[in-house]
Amino acid sequence: MKEGRIWLYVSPTVGLPLFFLAFITASLLVHASILSNTTWMASFWQGGAATAAKAP
Repeated sequence: MKEGRIWLYVSPTVGLPLFFLAFITASLLVHASILSNTTWMASFWQGGAATAAKAP
């Protein structure tokens, strides 16, 4: 397993927290982007009901 050799050069006590910090940062950026770029999220937080299209 070639990927496991990284721990020969980077200590797990440094590498794992950096990995988790990068994962959390990316996750928060994705969620912030979704929340700020959608038009329905504000009304959803305010309790606005979704309107379904009526069948003809």
